[in-house]
Amino acid sequence: MEKIKSIHFVGIKGVGLTPLAVIAHEAGLIVTGSDIAEVFITDEALSKVGIVPYVGFDKEHVGDVDLIITTGAHGGLQNPEVVAAVEKGIPVWTRAEAVGNFMKGEIFGKKFKGISVAGTHGKTTTTAMIVTIMKNAGIDPSYLVGTSDIGGVDLPGHFGKGQYFIAEADEYATEPQSDHSAAFLWHHPSLALFTNIEHDHPDIYPDLESVEKAFKSFSEQVEDTLIGCGDDERVYAVMKSGKIKSVSYGFSPKNDYVLERVSVSGDRTFFHVIGMGVDLGEWSVQVMGDHNALNALGAIVTCIEAGMSLEKIKEGIQHFQGTKRRLEYRGVLTTGAVVYDDYAHHPTEIKKTLHSLKQRYTNENIYCVFQPHTYSRTKALYSEFLRCFEDADTVILTDIYASLREGIDSTVSSQRLGEDISRMKKNVFYIPLKSIATYIKNMRLGSEDVIVFMGAGDVYKEIDSLDFK
Repeated sequence: MEKIKSIHFVGIKGVGLTPLAVIAHEAGLIVTGSDIAEVFITDEALSKVGIVPYVGFDKEHVGDVDLIITTGAHGGLQNPEVVAAVEKGIPVWTRAEAVGNFMKGEIFGKKFKGISVAGTHGKTTTTAMIVTIMKNAGIDPSYLVGTSDIGGVDLPGHFGKGQYFIAEADEYATEPQSDHSAAFLWHHPSLALFTNIEHDHPDIYPDLESVEKAFKSFSEQVEDTLIGCGDDERVYAVMKSGKIKSVSYGFSPKNDYVLERVSVSGDRTFFHVIGMGVDLGEWSVQVMGDHNALNALGAIVTCIEAGMSLEKIKEGIQHFQGTKRRLEYRGVLTTGAVVYDDYAHHPTEIKKTLHSLKQRYTNENIYCVFQPHTYSRTKALYSEFLRCFEDADTVILTDIYASLREGIDSTVSSQRLGEDISRMKKNVFYIPLKSIATYIKNMRLGSEDVIVFMGAGDVYKEIDSLDFK
């Protein structure tokens, strides 16, 4: 693999491939890529390192590269560029395979100690927190985080001089059409962190038990220590069933590291930590909410297990400023309303994000603009979606984002979801996506109002059509 000098990325704008492309570029490899013309949140990151993707997919883009790395979208292994590469005898890796191989380090002629962060929710933020702590301490880890920007760090990927390779670890399929094995099974990390285990991908996993089984399999590939949120019963069960060292964290006093006295002041969250029976004092992060205090504790414990001092960890986490599309503050409208953008697409994530906003804005009206992501998820978790908007004063639902990996299912819709939610809650509306910005402008929301756009699709693009100060 050390003979690989050039890589072409098919679907390079995806949040899974952009960090890999940045790493390869910084490591001195020749990087090319292709994607659709549509604007992506990763465009800026690619531009910063001088990568200009080809527009569209054409076999001529492949050239004579040494390796192809492809996304599961845009046809996956049936993409014309991938097919052309196979015909030429060029090796093809899925994104999942690439992450695992990058972590091994062989392609770069070095050996890393891997740190993998897995979980249904919170893995992007927690991974970014670990990266921020280590980078601030001068450890200079290599890393990849599934976003476009890390506040206080910048790029979502980096090839560092240090021994660690930190990676977000996804339980989704290695290749949605042909290989449903969990993507994170390509990892063999020294340390792994499990934030939680829930049912989030019904197109891949038939039930929650099958998700837990995948996490159990992954835990058996961890070399040294498994860190997990012991408040999550399934994570706790996986930890206790394994043979390797495990360390738990959470709110429950049964955990090795216990979170206490969480409070939100402005956009900062404060909390106390009891570690192995010792009072480790008060900590804080520049992001709001109980769930972010929990993410922070997971990052803290991981860095402790990596051998870092409490002083360096506490100093480093102060520099974390959030990541793109994770309760991201977007500004204030000319009418006075505050606007946030969030990636939440699972009922648990929605509930926690809205609760965090309610902690921060106790007297304001919270308007949630939600775009469901995939018909399969909306259908499988329908009953949970009905009960996750309690902390929103007004809910605006827009069309389901089908994603590139599935077709339309006429048996489920945002209109129907809105009607069913409205039987239990007032102020629930359905608005077509392209009418959202106009609808909000006409509402003339003021300084007593907070608007959060939610979803893993393209609803965030409507924010740019609003009028900001």
